[in-house]
Amino acid sequence: MNAKRRKNKLQLKPTTQKVLLLLMGGLALSLSASPILYFKIIGDIARAWEEINKRALHGAIKSLYRSKLIDAKDNEDGSVTMVLNEKGKSYAVRYDIESIKIPPMKRWDRKWRVILFDVPEKYKKSRDALSFTLKKIGFYKFQKSVFVHPFECRNEIDFVIEFFTLRPYVRFMTADHIDNELDVKHRFGLI
Repeated sequence: MNAKRRKNKLQLKPTTQKVLLLLMGGLALSLSASPILYFKIIGDIARAWEEINKRALHGAIKSLYRSKLIDAKDNEDGSVTMVLNEKGKSYAVRYDIESIKIPPMKRWDRKWRVILFDVPEKYKKSRDALSFTLKKIGFYKFQKSVFVHPFECRNEIDFVIEFFTLRPYVRFMTADHIDNELDVKHRFGLI
């Protein structure tokens, strides 16, 4: 049953997640009445767009279309407009960096998700933002650049790493045991 539930869970690659966010940004623009908010959204969209690899973008759009998160509408001039559908909107909101959360597991699998990073000093702001985000979404700071969480969070972590453009400097691993496990279990209310 557990394998069946995992199989049904949609796996989105980081570029696909960014495309969803860009589409959601377009939706936010259409709903924005404030000029200040309008320009902030445009700036956020522009920054996200620059970070997307064009080759990966085409693959992400195909992946989104196959996963039924977007709909394609043919235009009279022969072009195609990609539109975020309701299912896509729910995933875009799920991967919003400001509100990202790690969903609790119904039953803990007794494994630890460990994030390790060694980010060069020239990317200090991104490194600090990564640490802040990991703490904000519930990770326990095990050491200076090592964070731990008990629940499945690979998709969320992939998104965070890509959002801050730190893929080469961050590692994700799953561990069966931590030497001070009782303390960590206590911090997560697992005892």
